[in-house]
Amino acid sequence: MRIQVDRQVEIESGAARLPGMLVVPEGAHGIVVFAHGSGSGRFSPRNQFVAAVLREARLGTLLIDLLEQSESDDRSKVFDIELLAKRLISSTEWLRADDETSDLSIGYFGASTGAAAALQAAASLGDEVSAIVSRGGRPDLAAPFLSQVTAPTLLIVGGRDYPVIPLNQQAYELLVCIKEIVIIPEATHLFEEPGALEEVARLASSWFTRYLRRNDEKISQT
Repeated sequence: MRIQVDRQVEIESGAARLPGMLVVPEGAHGIVVFAHGSGSGRFSPRNQFVAAVLREARLGTLLIDLLEQSESDDRSKVFDIELLAKRLISSTEWLRADDETSDLSIGYFGASTGAAAALQAAASLGDEVSAIVSRGGRPDLAAPFLSQVTAPTLLIVGGRDYPVIPLNQQAYELLVCIKEIVIIPEATHLFEEPGALEEVARLASSWFTRYLRRNDEKISQT
């Protein structure tokens, strides 16, 4: 049985050193990497909330800053999807090399521009990524890569996030993997309305629980 893991980490990606928080509950059967967007980071209260719900479902979480502190206010870096995707790939490779996470299936939870980075990284990594959830994301920014994504992908959008809804619908049409789009009524971009973020967390937990399995469980089912 896997024991509880809770530690601060630092992941190298090129010259960057990316701080993160790794928590793996006892008996975890998968781990979710959070790809923050729009200059946000590992202390995002919304992603912290979702991460806590995922851990209750025995899913590990890695909340990591994809930008160094000196980069976080640089709008060109915030919208540099290729850079964010490369750093997400570095985080995935780190999980594969770490003794405490090497056997866990990996999922991505992306918000805003982080969703585009998650999809672009997943297109590059193929079967290394087992599931993706986008919260109020901009998957359209990864449009050239969407047809290459093989991981089951859930797009969650607020019903009052009017500019983002059509962008998600356009991206949804480009995906050829297992996919679903859910529009949460009355929710705005940050899902600040009562019950909205709870619904995001419930949907994400259900999606990841369905599609993330330990590597040895995958082998036994093939």
